[in-house]
Amino acid sequence: MKIGITLLFLSVGSVLVAEEPQQPVPTYSDVSYGPHVRNVLDFWRADGVGRRPLLVYIHGGGWTGGDKRQGGPAIQTFLDKGISVAAIHYRLTPDNPLPAPVHDAARSIQFLRWKAAEWNIETNHIALTGVSAGACTSMWLLLHDDVADPQATDPVLRESSRVCAAAVSVGQTCLDPKTVEGWLGPNVLKHRMINMAVGRKTMDEVILDYDKYHAIYFEFSPINHVDSEDPPLLMSYEPEMTLPARDAGHGIHHPLLGMKLKQKSDACGHECHLLIPGFSNSEEYTGLSEFLMAQLLLP
Repeated sequence: MKIGITLLFLSVGSVLVAEEPQQPVPTYSDVSYGPHVRNVLDFWRADGVGRRPLLVYIHGGGWTGGDKRQGGPAIQTFLDKGISVAAIHYRLTPDNPLPAPVHDAARSIQFLRWKAAEWNIETNHIALTGVSAGACTSMWLLLHDDVADPQATDPVLRESSRVCAAAVSVGQTCLDPKTVEGWLGPNVLKHRMINMAVGRKTMDEVILDYDKYHAIYFEFSPINHVDSEDPPLLMSYEPEMTLPARDAGHGIHHPLLGMKLKQKSDACGHECHLLIPGFSNSEEYTGLSEFLMAQLLLP
């Protein structure tokens, strides 16, 4: 049985190349991790001695669409290395604006920790991966302070949201419309992810009421949370360096977004690898899978 169309993380170069590897049937499908109908995840349990590391895939789609069974890693490749895998759904904008999509993802990590004994998960080795909006969410979780609430009545919310690493592709490191327009030009503001993230149908509505939304754009821009204590990150982008961005899709996935976060990481001493073919490479890693396996299989 196969599920969806996925992306295979090639070990050569930084770009995710479309493939259709055969995917195994999940050990558990559509498990509820929260109260909303989209708070569900799939889980593939890896064999091995002792508790197994876990890779969590967060799908893309601008937070306005997407599916946990599309666009993810070649799951069997990770299972063969003894790494379990999970893939999540989450609430979508604009009906569920920020913080809903990102906080759902945080809750999924907390839920997986809560299930660690039952599902044989090594909680010190949980890593994230995602493309586009899934990359943005993954970076936020990696770089943000723990959202655990020790006083919560819900036992899931007492668990940590922290992870050990993230490897992502074409992710948004900043969402603030005035900042990204300055970096990338006006076409980036034509992408619906930015205005729908705060529940507005058009960017004009956002600009007219910008002061109302500035704080939430700041909070959910991963670049604003990076510091020297954060776990390692690898980002990959296509080598489309033209400025200003030629259209909305180019702007929202522009490599300059990764370059800006890399500059801040380097300045504060955070381990950050940036792969842009012909422009930026890593002395240690050639691709996402290599990085993820190295981090997840550490002693």
